[in-house]
Amino acid sequence: MVDQQLLDILVCPETKQPVRVADAGLLAQLNTAIAEGSVLNRGGTKVISAVSEGLVREDGDCLYPIRDDIPIMLIDEAIPLSPAKS
Repeated sequence: MVDQQLLDILVCPETKQPVRVADAGLLAQLNTAIAEGSVLNRGGTKVISAVSEGLVREDGDCLYPIRDDIPIMLIDEAIPLSPAKS
């Protein structure tokens, strides 16, 4: 889990919007789409590994994955959430 002090200062590198920890429901939806092979990150690379943690941009349009307790705050690594949001 991301330390709250770090979360308080992290922002989306593209829009500078705050980010929040993704909830379990959103991660489940996203991982279903990943298992179906229908998810590409912003860089155009197919996402093949399930996401166990992530940070969602305030507007809910993208998720930055957390790997080994490190938020990957790179625009090309962001996963668009438009199809996963409901």
